[in-house]
Amino acid sequence: MTVLEVDITKRLGSFSLDVSFSIERPDEIMALLGPSGCGKSMTLKCIAGIERPDAGRIVLGGRTLFDSSAHINLPPQQRHVGYLFQSYALFPTMTVEQNVRAGAAGSTREERAERAAREIAAMRLGGLEHHKPAQLSGGQQQRCAMARILASNPKLILLDEPFSALDGYLRWQLELELTDVLRGFPGGAVYVSHNRDEVYRMCDTVCVLDCGRSDAKVSVHELFASPATLAAALISGCKNVSRAHVAGPGLLACEDWGVALRTSLPVPEGVTHVGIRAHYFEAHAAGDVAAGALGGNAIPCTVERVIDSTFSTIVMARTPGGALLRYECEKGAWAALGNPAQLVLVAPPQTVMPLVSASNDKMNDTIAMDNEEIGGASHAR
Repeated sequence: MTVLEVDITKRLGSFSLDVSFSIERPDEIMALLGPSGCGKSMTLKCIAGIERPDAGRIVLGGRTLFDSSAHINLPPQQRHVGYLFQSYALFPTMTVEQNVRAGAAGSTREERAERAAREIAAMRLGGLEHHKPAQLSGGQQQRCAMARILASNPKLILLDEPFSALDGYLRWQLELELTDVLRGFPGGAVYVSHNRDEVYRMCDTVCVLDCGRSDAKVSVHELFASPATLAAALISGCKNVSRAHVAGPGLLACEDWGVALRTSLPVPEGVTHVGIRAHYFEAHAAGDVAAGALGGNAIPCTVERVIDSTFSTIVMARTPGGALLRYECEKGAWAALGNPAQLVLVAPPQTVMPLVSASNDKMNDTIAMDNEEIGGASHAR
């Protein structure tokens, strides 16, 4: 049985949410990935019953939580959905024990107390039962919030950017702990984030939200290896995107770069863009070899800026079409090229990603702004 089915629409002023996805397995952790303001948190609130969609259905474990046509809209307390907010939403005047008991399920007071004690122990909060949230560290607060959720015996867990207020070592430690909790939970989970690295490490599948609309759900590996849409490519970290059209079988004319590149990936109908990840290029100093001698997919470039990053070198190179390409490599690899002023970048066909976009104008503006911002970065040559 499918764990969760979501197919809803909701209008908020000029913003429209149109989301459809499902969780197929009880051990699946699915990410909703997208930039701020794309509708991720609103989707969670609709699933939890905090917000009401305008139309559609939400079904959890075969049980209908919301159905606009059947006039079903269960209140949050009847949905059996655990919700971990960004702020954890602990009651500030209650102790750890009281907070967890407030969420505990059970028909009698004794059953609720036993369940709360079990989850407090499982979350390693023993000895802190009488502490209030202000007396806890960030990690302890998160574990207290998770203990309260698990004590309610939920069928699904929703997580809304649980590390957004944290950074550094604490964030990494909490990620490890939370991953263990979710892997041990016998139900599905929906994890909201705009951080692709968290999603890559913690989740099994991902649904990208773009301006309120959901892409098809894919595996995390598929998202990073071969994103199908422009939004998915950008949110997964692709730094090089050009407007493009099909110029022949497996051939894409890259309008912003002024070149035609071959791809060995499937080319869908309606291709609007092409993407290449910054570390996928093979680089050659132009003085050492002519672009024509390298075969197909060779792009002659003028080096515009060289940026010394923490563990790598970032090279911004001007293409024949006038747009910038970003090339990233190990510092030693760039030094071995001799810091050339002219560069030939080669994109192997399997790295050239055909992309489809439903919102070209907005995306093109974003790409142009990103190129200019990176081109004007500091620490340049």
